[in-house]
Amino acid sequence: MLLVDLDAFFASVEQLDHPAWRGKPVIVGGDPKKHGVVSTASYEAREYGVRSAMPSSTAYQLCPHAIWTRGHFSRYRELSSAVMDILFCESPRLQQVSIDEAFLDISPTRVNREHPVSVARRIQQRVSELGITCSIGLGTSKTIAKIASDMDKPCGLTVVYPGRESDFLSPLPIRTMSGVGERAEEILHLHGIQTLGQLACAPSGLLKEIWGKNASMMRNRCLGLDATPVKNDDEVKSVSNEMTVSEDLVAFEEISAAVDTMAAKVGRRLRKKGLAGHTLVLKMKFSDRSVRSVQRRMDGPEDNEFVFIPLLHRMIDEIWKPGMKVRLVGVGVSGFASCASEQTSLFMPFEMQETDNHAHPHADSEQLNIDASSGKNLANATDKVKNRFGENAVFFGKELHASKKTTGSAAKNPADYK
Repeated sequence: MLLVDLDAFFASVEQLDHPAWRGKPVIVGGDPKKHGVVSTASYEAREYGVRSAMPSSTAYQLCPHAIWTRGHFSRYRELSSAVMDILFCESPRLQQVSIDEAFLDISPTRVNREHPVSVARRIQQRVSELGITCSIGLGTSKTIAKIASDMDKPCGLTVVYPGRESDFLSPLPIRTMSGVGERAEEILHLHGIQTLGQLACAPSGLLKEIWGKNASMMRNRCLGLDATPVKNDDEVKSVSNEMTVSEDLVAFEEISAAVDTMAAKVGRRLRKKGLAGHTLVLKMKFSDRSVRSVQRRMDGPEDNEFVFIPLLHRMIDEIWKPGMKVRLVGVGVSGFASCASEQTSLFMPFEMQETDNHAHPHADSEQLNIDASSGKNLANATDKVKNRFGENAVFFGKELHASKKTTGSAAKNPADYK
């Protein structure tokens, strides 16, 4: 198994397309004067302590002379696709996990006996011909490959040969392993467990206390015994869009405008994929950085934002009260009867709860006065216009108002590259 990780991908593409930026600190992210977040920082910027997911305001303080750009998604998708084509030529057992990462099973077969290290080096060479670089981890499992890929950056190739898995993993800090979060780390440290080797030998009761039914899986991963195969999971579990705003939203009219904008994007993506879902989700992040989500089961499968919007307006009241300042809104749909080829996420890190179906006092006055049937026809018409003239060819006034409040932060969400 190998894991290909494109080095500082967004920033590297910007440096490729802007030769004058090469060798200089480049930050792809939102406005540092607003609520922007760093998407990717070049290695020159990382020398100043700038990291992905850092608030742009903090990054600006650390590296005020950096070159800032909001990013160019179509260009990132283009190069990502070119890299995936390179990988697929080496093996059809390809699993893309983000716009800049993919697993590849290159186990020797009766037909192909080439050494895996030779394959990895050829991949690096072919990726470099695109004008960007990648780091590769190579081992007998996805867990080993992922951890190894982070060991030597940029342009690194870390190989963990069969039989050396335990030697490789044992001395590493427990947080190195995926699945060991902040809370788990705290508990393990209280029991004197600092390394993956110690975690692999920990009492079963302790592991079950932390990970429940996944305790054995975590122990095996720490021992290098992960047997999870590389597979291309084409099943769509959800379709979602979210927007971080540059200025906190405080009025229902502002919040509903942002929600309507996300609902329209989700509806369009559903129709493009031929999908319709039963479950509607609304998520909000507030100025204190707390996150709340609410979901509702619809009567039948839907891909029509004019069905979503009235429900979403009523759902706002479940997680927002006057006086609360909203920094992010997200809308998602899941529960598909049939699925197409798309990898997305429906705010999985956040807890969701079912709610009662009662209306917000402002909801009826704020929603568009368009019934579901007319809305369906209108949505189909605007889809045709956008298909021909582009996504910005037509939109509602509320969408235009909401778009002016975005931070401009770029994201690596799979929803953004499919």
